[in-house]
Amino acid sequence: MIRIKEAIIVEGKYDRMRLSGLFDTAIIETGGFRVFSDKEKRAVIRELAKTRGIILLTDSDGAGFVIRNYLKGAIGSGSIKQAYIPEIEGKERRKPAPSKEGLLGVEGMTDEVLVNAVLQSGASVVGENAEKERQLTKADFYELGLTGRENSAEKRRLLLKKLGFPQYMTSNALLAAASLLYTKDELEKICGELPIR
Repeated sequence: MIRIKEAIIVEGKYDRMRLSGLFDTAIIETGGFRVFSDKEKRAVIRELAKTRGIILLTDSDGAGFVIRNYLKGAIGSGSIKQAYIPEIEGKERRKPAPSKEGLLGVEGMTDEVLVNAVLQSGASVVGENAEKERQLTKADFYELGLTGRENSAEKRRLLLKKLGFPQYMTSNALLAAASLLYTKDELEKICGELPIR
């Protein structure tokens, strides 16, 4: 597996599953066109672009480019790299018929094509000896006062505001997003700057 710094943004769960066997990084699915109405997902992708960078890897059909171009505009600032797959006619094994344009998507590409596409985008490969960052846990959230405490809801609200996330994110959604973006030490420092302890 190749460990890279940037998160990879793909269209669907089968794309995510396909890439998770090749790359050690956060892989986020847009849910296709659902990303157009999903403020929470866009906020996470925007923050990922700012903190660690993202690589957009969509299908090479028209829909893939609509999603790619929408995200470029919606994200604004931050590091956005583009990974492209070739236009190859065919259909994925799990599908009964080819796509509308008759092209293979990300999930139908060979390992070699996918690895080359991501590396050619300028992905930052992390050394093999680098220590893998531990994801945040619910216990970390408790320790930081974000759950299970008297003022936890207010502290989460202030944290969501500080991070620029939608105010309606659940604590589980915040935990998932924070795990992609911050180490425990970084989140502890941010929480320490909040006006509530």
